[in-house]
Amino acid sequence: MVGWHDPTTLGTAPRSHLKEESMFSTTKARTRLTGVLAGVAVLALAACSSGGGSTDGSSNDAGGDGGSGDAIVVGFSQVGAESGWRAANTKSIQDTLTAENGFDLKFSDAQQKQENQIQAIRSYIAQGVDVIAFSPVVESGWDAVLEEAKQAGIPVILTDRAVDSEDDTLYESFIGSDFVLEGEMAGEWVSENVATEPINVVELQGTTGAAPAIDRKTGFEDATKDNPNVTIIDSQTGNFTRAEGKTVMEGFLQAHDDIDLVYAHNDDMGLGAIEAIEAAGLVPGEDIKIVTVDAVKDGMQALADGKINFIVECNPLLGPDLADIIKKVVAGEEVEKRIVVKDESFTQEQAIEALPTREY
Repeated sequence: MVGWHDPTTLGTAPRSHLKEESMFSTTKARTRLTGVLAGVAVLALAACSSGGGSTDGSSNDAGGDGGSGDAIVVGFSQVGAESGWRAANTKSIQDTLTAENGFDLKFSDAQQKQENQIQAIRSYIAQGVDVIAFSPVVESGWDAVLEEAKQAGIPVILTDRAVDSEDDTLYESFIGSDFVLEGEMAGEWVSENVATEPINVVELQGTTGAAPAIDRKTGFEDATKDNPNVTIIDSQTGNFTRAEGKTVMEGFLQAHDDIDLVYAHNDDMGLGAIEAIEAAGLVPGEDIKIVTVDAVKDGMQALADGKINFIVECNPLLGPDLADIIKKVVAGEEVEKRIVVKDESFTQEQAIEALPTREY
């Protein structure tokens, strides 16, 4: 599991030097906000819940307006609560960015809507937080609001998901897994262990436009393109949720009577597919093999039970590393522009061994 690492040991990407002007003091940033963002403050704060900047009314605000004392005030916008992975990711962040650890966390749930995240980020800018961190719902459409944060002197850190922007000065660092590599690991296992003869694959994609959905699809296709035995006969989004994974799989089963394998972009959709397969009178893991990404406990249990055949890990415990990066950014220290979290993969035997001490 990810512990409290020195995040500079996690990535291999070239180092990016932070510009001194982005390391403004909180006082200076707030002074500049007074005139430039007064209108934004009124609109954003009116739209969000008082005190927490939360789009769903929730708050983990340990302080009052702008925080208290020497705590680092962090505004964090989460994608939502669409999966077991996301729940574990949120818990890791909230359990780490606490007053005891020197933080004042303002947390908001975007409920998988980009407009909610943009609203939350503008609220954090208006409040004059020290750092903004968020996991983008989708890759594109962030330049305007991130430019606003940059002009306000508030550094931004991306977690879990990337943004599609040509201007990488809009954020200080991105910490998360290599989604393309995850897809490649899944594709390699399929090619080597299942596709020794012709197979038909259906794909349960993540949220359309989201970095993990785009990259996991790309990685899987890259890893299997040279194997003529692999044919993807259908592909559709299940939005990373168990319910939609089940619904889409039901449609696949109605449309195709020759499905050999399901490739699901996360465990929850794979678990939904299991329900649909069993309801159709088939045996998941045998009649139709299943490969997923995440390795949360429910998925790992299904793997141990033989209902899933292979899982690629995507570690959600980013809280400690995020805290370390935030402290370095606020102190004006250098941080890696891209910090890659190391992920593992699991077979049935490995899942059985790992489950007793699994943290998520």
